[in-house]
Amino acid sequence: MILTAQTNQKPRRRIRVWQIVLLVILVLIIALGATVGILWHNELATAFSLRKVMGANDAHHDGSVYRMDVSGDYYFDEFLAQGGASSDAELIGFITSKITKGLLSMGLTAPEIGCSAFTATTESGDRVFGRNYDFSRTNTCVVYTNPGNGRHASWSTVDLAFIGIERDSEVSGIMDYISCLAAPYAPLDGINDAGVSCGIFMTYQGDDDSVTATNQMTDKPDITSTTMLRMILDYASSVEEAVALVSAYDLHDSATTSFHYMVADATGRSAILEWVSDGTDATDTDGAARHLNVIYNDADPLSGATDWQCITNFIITPDYYTDEADMLGYDRYQFLRDALTTSGGIVADDQAAMTLLSGVGRRSWNNDDGNGITVHSAVYNLTDRTMIWVANEHYGEEAYTLTFGF
Repeated sequence: MILTAQTNQKPRRRIRVWQIVLLVILVLIIALGATVGILWHNELATAFSLRKVMGANDAHHDGSVYRMDVSGDYYFDEFLAQGGASSDAELIGFITSKITKGLLSMGLTAPEIGCSAFTATTESGDRVFGRNYDFSRTNTCVVYTNPGNGRHASWSTVDLAFIGIERDSEVSGIMDYISCLAAPYAPLDGINDAGVSCGIFMTYQGDDDSVTATNQMTDKPDITSTTMLRMILDYASSVEEAVALVSAYDLHDSATTSFHYMVADATGRSAILEWVSDGTDATDTDGAARHLNVIYNDADPLSGATDWQCITNFIITPDYYTDEADMLGYDRYQFLRDALTTSGGIVADDQAAMTLLSGVGRRSWNNDDGNGITVHSAVYNLTDRTMIWVANEHYGEEAYTLTFGF
């Protein structure tokens, strides 16, 4: 009987050992899950909010459209506090260290940002900012942020190619979702809850052989192209505040190209922000020698207007060009300027502003090679703090039209 009792105890002991092992594993899994939840709760909520709202259309060269709501802060206060970034590589390093805690690498690549934009007033007195984003087929994401800490909530549009999503692919797999967490750092245009809107546009500055990026080298802190837009959306309550913010930084344009910007607010004030040297286009080949030139709508030398403004892809600063042929996008600029001059800067309503944008949509505008397309068109009502957003020139089609507000 004693031998029998000892023999029966062995399997019981084995069962107890396995129970303990399983309990330890369960505790470790719970602890790991809790740690992940604590460290990445905002990032997880943001990633899970990402959803596709419009599918791709090969026949029309449409990419897919996504929507993402950013949960909580995204470390932009810390980004500015540590001096910003003087290159895309520095920006990638910061984003990687904060969003993935240094465990996973991320990437950014800047597209060629064409585009047209204007400001106007509706017949009811609302101020609007209209913008076309011209490029080639790509996926986009409409991004909502509300970081708190005295910063503004905003809506913005991001080209997902900029943050590493292939233009002909869908967002899929964990790495794509992680890449999308960088979207707040890559807006192309947007509006905040104070009624301030802004957009970024290429300028192709430099000699005939290459484009020279703005690369200021003073003792100011540093900012890159799209993070400058994020700074305006997060902190500016007016055009004047936006200009003051930008003036405090050295600009380092992304992707070895050059840009200028337009910002507007609900008072009807707008400004084009350009970085130029004291020479002409042909001699503007030193990005470090450029300085900020602010052209307000009531003193725009090219439009001759006081209550509206427009912009495409050439420098507005007087005497910059010696040959009009170098003013890329001047034909689109003339179209918008002529229309707004005729109407006195008035559009009937937000939909009429969208119709004006459709007039310079690239699928039908001087597009012999078929490559240039308008990826999205947005009309930001700065008075109502709302926006109408149309994908891929599907103007007037409800399935391709989004509306947002605060």
